Amino acid sequence: MAQRILVTGGAGFIGSAVVRHLIASGREVLTFDKLTYAGNLASLAPVADNPRHSFVRGDICDAAAVRAALDGFRPDLVMHLAAESHVDRSIDGPGTFVETNIVGTYTMLQEALRYWRGLSGAQAEAFRFHHISTDEVFGTLGAEGLFREDTPYQPNSPYSASKAASDHLVRAWFHTYGLPVVMSNCSNNYGPYHFPEKLIPLVILNALEGAPLPVYGTGENVRDWLFVEDHAEALLLIATKGRPGESYNVGGDSERRNIDVVRAICTILDDIRPDAAIGPRENLIRFVTDRPGHDARYAIDFSKLHTELGWSPRETFESGLRRTVEWYLANAGWWEPLRARYARERLGLAS
Repeated sequence: MAQRILVTGGAGFIGSAVVRHLIASGREVLTFDKLTYAGNLASLAPVADNPRHSFVRGDICDAAAVRAALDGFRPDLVMHLAAESHVDRSIDGPGTFVETNIVGTYTMLQEALRYWRGLSGAQAEAFRFHHISTDEVFGTLGAEGLFREDTPYQPNSPYSASKAASDHLVRAWFHTYGLPVVMSNCSNNYGPYHFPEKLIPLVILNALEGAPLPVYGTGENVRDWLFVEDHAEALLLIATKGRPGESYNVGGDSERRNIDVVRAICTILDDIRPDAAIGPRENLIRFVTDRPGHDARYAIDFSKLHTELGWSPRETFESGLRRTVEWYLANAGWWEPLRARYARERLGLAS
């Protein structure tokens, strides 16, 4: 019998990559998603007709809806990805992040605990609640060093503070109630099906149109980029093989300055989709007012995940970025409807 996995936030960017990977690996999946602005059923189109996939529209803050999903589907694992995730939006509207990321995670934990306590024997022994989080909970790094699983938390944005709080709740439910949890914190993801307001898809689509390419500050901020399909593979390993109560960092071993990411996209597009009217796309770069409290550098040490579970990223940044650009060029039918309703206004100025 196929393993049954409930995925919250499974219509989002990382969540949909996880769902597609789970279906490809032979699992049965229930996607539970509220379908807010970043949730998109089109991201699940490749698995929509698969008999091992089902979808429920629901809110993780709604205990009755969560309970019905758990009791109806009877999962062996819960992979909890549902979250508000855009730092700029958290600056403009922190309350939504507190509600979804903190209260929603509390609701998921309470319902998972009730469900797990109702299991018996091998089913209870095998059950896991996997909480997926971000490296932003650790704050910012200087020029040297890497985030490890034991790095002290020091969140600097409303988004990262809400995720830090949810991480602490998950840890507490393991130590206090014995709920068999595993946790993971990842670096910046990129790849297909990424909502167009995030840096890489925004730059790809603006550069394709010949529109300005906004770069915060001077573009010196550094991120460790992780191809989303590599991340999905890591998450399944952690959910099924990780040790209860443990946390695992997932990184791409691909540190890049934001300005270098933007220039790399320009180079790829100039190569595979040149446009004489636009000219060299690097000329479209415009430096804009920096994000308030913008963390200088993130970088992940994923040696624990590599040593214990044997995971390493398959994609280099160069190969993954080219795959991403090519996907957007080939899938206008996915992003054009989003582009039409997303005004592309600047968010997160804290004015």
